[in-house]
Amino acid sequence: MRPEPMLDLAHLGHLEMLTPKPDETLRFFVDVMGMTESGRQGDSVYLRGWDDYEHHTLKLTAARRPGIGHMAFRTRSPQALERRIAALKGTGYDIGWTDGDLGHGPAFRCQDPDGHVIELYYETEWYAAPPELKPALKNQAQRFPARGINVRRLDHLNCLASDIRANRIFFEDYLGCRLTEQIVMNDGTEAGMWMTVTNKSYDFAYTRDHTGAKGRFHHLTYAVDSREDVLRAADIFLEAGVPIESGPHKHAVQQTFFLYVYEPGGNRVEVCNAGARLILAPDWKTIVWTEEERKKGQAWGMKTAESFHSPGTPPVEEVE
Repeated sequence: MRPEPMLDLAHLGHLEMLTPKPDETLRFFVDVMGMTESGRQGDSVYLRGWDDYEHHTLKLTAARRPGIGHMAFRTRSPQALERRIAALKGTGYDIGWTDGDLGHGPAFRCQDPDGHVIELYYETEWYAAPPELKPALKNQAQRFPARGINVRRLDHLNCLASDIRANRIFFEDYLGCRLTEQIVMNDGTEAGMWMTVTNKSYDFAYTRDHTGAKGRFHHLTYAVDSREDVLRAADIFLEAGVPIESGPHKHAVQQTFFLYVYEPGGNRVEVCNAGARLILAPDWKTIVWTEEERKKGQAWGMKTAESFHSPGTPPVEEVE
């Protein structure tokens, strides 16, 4: 009998994105994506979608090169946080405590086998909208911004990794994440994993880095309400002079309706519909996609853009 699943992580909390063009990146997320600035500290600006309940879901930090600073998960309770810390200590994946950050309390840092930094925290600041952003309905985090794409909430992120299997085992064994779908090549190599800590079909994904580099970032995704909003986002990107890499279209894996662009700092950003598939079955059986199935392209037959498979941040020639 398999051990009972751990349910200690509540959800993906936020991502720190590094950008060498902080002013341009900020304008992109505020004016084009329609996000709201919720704070500044040091070289960082904190942003949120209009219905994210926490202080922020995106931390933009000025840096020499683009990429990911860290990803963060909120735990379900202080006790859940302590259980995950106890499991991580002494494994070589543990880094240690931080004093916290703007918008959340103390956080425990660890790293996956590829070197991506992960924060675990419980204490958080619920967003309190100022009078000019106060919504008419009290069960909504803030007023609809009516600006740009108007992204609603953080949906998921995708990292690149040199060894998908090792990272999958790490997230399963130490953080209690559930594998919902994966790609397995003909030689048995795992090429992609989609995992969840909620009843969404996935909260994050890792795909194989074809360069062999470690610790790189593929994309961050914010959700809008409908497919029509994704189509409208394509028009807004066009009007803003933001090059579209791929989509609008529908993925085969997870069936996400997608649209990919690059923000000015060089990081890939996705807009998707918020009607995520839900995993309600407690005994969900992982969907395994074969090499031949993935060669067919996306759900409706569109071939995946070649640029989608390899470029990540930081550029591989800059990975130390």
